[in-house]
Amino acid sequence: VRLKVRVPGNLCKEIYDETLLDFSKKVKVKGFRPGKVPEWVLLSQIGQKRVESEAVKLILEKTLPEAMASVAGRALKDSEEIVTKFDSLLAAFTPTSPLSYHVAVDVIPDVEWTSKDAYKHMVLEVEGRDDIGVQNAADAELASRHKDLGSLRVVTGRGLEMNDVVIIDISAARINSDGTIGDKILSCTQKGFSLDTEESTSYIPGLVQNMMGQKGGETRTFDLVFPPDWNQEHLRNIKARFTVECKEVFLRVVPDLNDEIAEKLVEGCKTLEQVKQALLKKHQLIEENNRKNAARGAVLEKLSKVAKIQVPKSLLEEQGRQIYAAKLMELHIKQRFDKKQMEPLTSEEMVNNFIRVKHDEISATVRQSIAVAEIFRLEKLQYTRDELEAEVKSAIDEFKIYNQEYDEKKVREQAQEMLEGAKVLDWLLEQADIRYVTTK
Repeated sequence: VRLKVRVPGNLCKEIYDETLLDFSKKVKVKGFRPGKVPEWVLLSQIGQKRVESEAVKLILEKTLPEAMASVAGRALKDSEEIVTKFDSLLAAFTPTSPLSYHVAVDVIPDVEWTSKDAYKHMVLEVEGRDDIGVQNAADAELASRHKDLGSLRVVTGRGLEMNDVVIIDISAARINSDGTIGDKILSCTQKGFSLDTEESTSYIPGLVQNMMGQKGGETRTFDLVFPPDWNQEHLRNIKARFTVECKEVFLRVVPDLNDEIAEKLVEGCKTLEQVKQALLKKHQLIEENNRKNAARGAVLEKLSKVAKIQVPKSLLEEQGRQIYAAKLMELHIKQRFDKKQMEPLTSEEMVNNFIRVKHDEISATVRQSIAVAEIFRLEKLQYTRDELEAEVKSAIDEFKIYNQEYDEKKVREQAQEMLEGAKVLDWLLEQADIRYVTTK
C-alpha cells in the first residue's frame, strides 16, 4: 500500500525550532552561551541547508510511526519505505508550510480462494508402492546385506561372467554425425573402476553385456547410445565409442543364506525368518512415511493452486534469505566448511542471485505459508505452550550443537510458524480425500 503523509505547518515549525535549539546547544560560537545563539548567527555558522536537512530528517522520524499506525496489525515488519526523494522534500520545505511525503509499505496480503471451501475436502492422488513393491524392496536389501558378507577371489582361466566384480580402465568419446570420433566424455573416463555386474542396470545399457567373457589384460571397443532418460541431460541420445580394458576379474563367494548368519545380517535376529520380518517391517515403515510425506507435498501443491495471493516483495526476500541460510547451514554441517570458507557464500550478491534464480519456487513457498496462516485463523486451530517451548528448545539445541549464532526472538517466531503449519497440514489431511495409486 501507498500512504500519503501530510505534516501540518505548525508541526514543521515546531520541529524546525527544535532543530535550531539543538544546534545552538552543540555549536560553539564565541561570545554566546550554548543554547543562546541567535538564529541569524547560527545560520551564518552552519548554513541554512544543513539546518533544514536535519529538520526534514527529524520530521520524517517523528511522523512516520504515526503514519504507520493506520496499517497497524497489517503491515509487514520493516517493509516501510519512504518513496518521496529526500532532495524533493528538502526543496519543498519551508518552516511554516505543510510538508507531504509518500510511504510504501507491504501489508499481509488478502487470500482469495478459488471457491468458498476450496481448501476443504481436497481430492489428492498420491503414488506409493503396493505390498509386492514393499516386499521386493525388503528382499533387495536382504540380497544386498547377504552380498556384503561375501569375499572376492581372483578368477583365472575364464572370462567375465554375471555376478562377478571386475576392475577396469574405461573411457568414452562422442561419435559425430559423420561417423568420426569426437570429444572425450570425461564423466565416463576412469582408471581402476570397480564394476559389479550384479548392478548392471546402474550403468549405460549394453556396457556389461559387451564385457561378458572379457579376460584380464583384454581390451574391447564398442559403441553404445545413452538412453533418453540418462541423468546427465547433455548425454541423452548421444552415441559414444567405449574402450574398456579389463584389469582383473573377481568371483564373489557368499556364505549360505541360513540361520547361522542371521545375527550378521540384522543385529538381534536369531533366524533367517526373523531377518526377513525385520527388513519387511522396516520397509513398511519407510513406505508409510513416504506416503505421509507425499500426501503433505500434494496438499501444499494443491493449496498454492486454490489460494490466489499477491506475494509482497519483502516477504519474498525474507523467505529467500531464510531458505538460503538453511542451505548454508546444511553445507556447513555436511562439508565441514569453516567460517573463512563460508564467507564468500554469505555475500549480499550471492543471496540476491539465489533469490532471483529461485524466484518462482520461493513465491510458491510464501503463498503456501500465507494460505496456511489463513486456514489456521479461519478454523481456529491451536497448539499448546508446551509444544511451542519444545520446538524452540529443539531449534536452539541444534544451533548450539553446530556453534551457530541465533536470535531467540526469530527462533520463536519460526517455531510458531512451524507449529501452525503442522497443525494445518494434519487438519487438511484429515479433511482430504486421498487416493493412493500403487506402484510396484
